[in-house]
Amino acid sequence: MKHFTLPREGGLIEEDLPKGILHSRERIQTEIYADATNASQDVARAIVAALNAHRASGEDRPFKLGLSTGRTPSTVYKFLVEMFKRGEVSFAGVQVFSIDEYYPVMGIEAQSRNYRLHTDFLDQVDVLESDVFIPDGTVPQNKVSEYCAEFDRRARGLDLLVMGMGQHGQVGFNEMGASFQSRTRTVMLSYQSRKRQAKNFNGKIDDTPKTAITMGISTMMSARRIILMAWGETKTETVRQIVERPVDPTFPASFFQRHDNVTLYVDETSGALLSRVEAPWLVGPCEWTTKFKRKAVVWLCQQVGKPILKLTQQDYLENSLGELLDKFGPYDKINIDVFNDLQHTITGWPGGKPNADDSTRPVASEPFPKTVLIFSPHPDDDVISMGGTFIRLVHQGHNVHVAYQTSGDLAVHDDVVLQHMDAARQLGLGDRVREVYDLIRSKVPGAPEPKELLALKAAIRRSEARGAVHSFGLRSRCIHFLNLPFYESGGVTKLPRTQADVDIIKALICEVHPDQIYMAGDLADPHGTHRVCTEAALEAIEQLKEEGQAWLADTTIWLYRGAWMEWELGSVDMAVPISPSEVIEKRHAIFRHLSQKDIVPFPGEDPREFWQRAEERTQNTAKLYDSLGMAEYQAIEVFLKLRQ
Repeated sequence: MKHFTLPREGGLIEEDLPKGILHSRERIQTEIYADATNASQDVARAIVAALNAHRASGEDRPFKLGLSTGRTPSTVYKFLVEMFKRGEVSFAGVQVFSIDEYYPVMGIEAQSRNYRLHTDFLDQVDVLESDVFIPDGTVPQNKVSEYCAEFDRRARGLDLLVMGMGQHGQVGFNEMGASFQSRTRTVMLSYQSRKRQAKNFNGKIDDTPKTAITMGISTMMSARRIILMAWGETKTETVRQIVERPVDPTFPASFFQRHDNVTLYVDETSGALLSRVEAPWLVGPCEWTTKFKRKAVVWLCQQVGKPILKLTQQDYLENSLGELLDKFGPYDKINIDVFNDLQHTITGWPGGKPNADDSTRPVASEPFPKTVLIFSPHPDDDVISMGGTFIRLVHQGHNVHVAYQTSGDLAVHDDVVLQHMDAARQLGLGDRVREVYDLIRSKVPGAPEPKELLALKAAIRRSEARGAVHSFGLRSRCIHFLNLPFYESGGVTKLPRTQADVDIIKALICEVHPDQIYMAGDLADPHGTHRVCTEAALEAIEQLKEEGQAWLADTTIWLYRGAWMEWELGSVDMAVPISPSEVIEKRHAIFRHLSQKDIVPFPGEDPREFWQRAEERTQNTAKLYDSLGMAEYQAIEVFLKLRQ
């Protein structure tokens, strides 16, 4: 199965650029990749190369490898296992150290670090069990301090330490305020940390351990070489903080600025705020496309606090944009060109305005009405991410279809199911409350949920999705529930995407025959549902073209983003203003997803509800357009056009 990445629109010309210049603004050398899969493959190769170099050196001692668990390194382990099976590497004689473990916990429990590391990696290669050192979550409390000291002695001086980091720069269970001198020890887990880890305990924070054993910062710093990893948009600010800002104990990973052999691997999204991505003209020569010029000018406006048409030549010169002046000046011409370019992204007609001059509009006027297909990874992503545009497409008379790609069943809390069962009982429709209660009690932490319970949760989400789109007039025949098989694992970890997923999408596309397709474009997380759903849809389109469905060449694909982050204006192709009444209508549609209000099991650290996140995001986009000199709108939803 193919991995999709967004096309690059200009940027730093890295070819032949000296490494000293490329990394000149970085306190930790950072390697940026198009996606986490490619980055993970290179990390795996780096591990194998380090192991082989150690063996070639003739040193008469084991290679000591430190590893973390979790979603970040999981693809690295997959590549290591593949390399082992191809005979490219052996791990015999390698000592493996895990950096942390819950305490107390049994190593055979599915939530334990011990279990996860064995399942993902150790059980599939030739590491001897006697060479595996994972903190023991069963050590009696009166002996745990002595145990930690002995573990620390063994773990010091690792040849290579490979680990991901948390959303706030946590490494292992070293959280905000961890000491630079800290060693292997027991730690109390913060409420926020337990909330993050609760996904491994059926979403129940009360079942999540309150303490853990972790290597300390000092222990980690004793490693000869360190590889850090960070994927996804939730890590963007943290990556900038630890790479380009001074050491800050509130971001423990920033301590590694003091290590003389550390490399951070990131994908394009997690590295999006680094200078060489966000403002590459500060680093070196650039490729200046139309969109990249817009990116630079928007950045300049934010730096100097001016709208586009008020920028001066001095503003350009004082902010390292002399190259832009040399290639496309004078400055006032650049201002006008970029102003017009940005203004032409704005349209109140996302399906095209009939009988209008569309030469400068983002959407063609014909055909009208258009057939539109909106792919929604979960049953609420459609209204959260592009609800205003969805509503406008329906109200403007287009033939709109929505396809919910997964059931979203895991995001329904058990209490919500019981409430629905009680409502059915009160209405005299049958009493299954005790049966469902027994199903919930039968759940085993870390194991897949009972299929009967998941079926009820999926039904709840389907009814909510229908209610949401019915609220603004979408007909039932235009609502499609695809229930892609990859999602139906019964647990947080999903099944691999297969041709079966793609075939379901192909059948729908052929049935609907859309002129426009909207899909999620937030591809940062290689294990996330959005990425898998979007890649399955893109693969379906590609296969249909290869099978002779030539009409798809005229189908426009628009990418929306989720509730947390928005596309930067330098890359936007269409901006749809949302009126105050449409903002309310969108909010009411989101409200129909009652199971997702307040008690969602996996909402992350953002305490706001989804409708609040969505409204703030679109209102901030409108304010940004306004600050650049455009018309003032209540809210704006923006989209990227996928060039086929």
